[in-house]
Amino acid sequence: MSAITFFATTDSERVVEFYTDTVGADVWLEQPDCTILKYDNQLLGFCEREEADTEGIVTFVYPDRESVDAMYETLADRARDEPHENETYEIYQFFATDPDGRTVEFQTFLHPTDDV
Repeated sequence: MSAITFFATTDSERVVEFYTDTVGADVWLEQPDCTILKYDNQLLGFCEREEADTEGIVTFVYPDRESVDAMYETLADRARDEPHENETYEIYQFFATDPDGRTVEFQTFLHPTDDV
């Protein structure tokens, strides 16, 4: 079983380019006004609309701190904070903003997790 999370966007070309060229997602499926992206086990759909959905957080999980730091270097101009440990959730993370103003998190778990 899989799932797709859809978001409305006001500039699908720019948003898709951000997630493919900058974050590393691949186009999984093109539809008339929606593009569905695949990143590891995550499917994200972006559909052209008059208003963007910017609530919630899109989170990308990486295997280690170095990978989170590398994304920070790539996204420093969009980052809201520097990578840091979050003791509550035992993660290493930072937040950035995508072209629609949506919050995007980049993190790694600092404890063992089951495979997804």
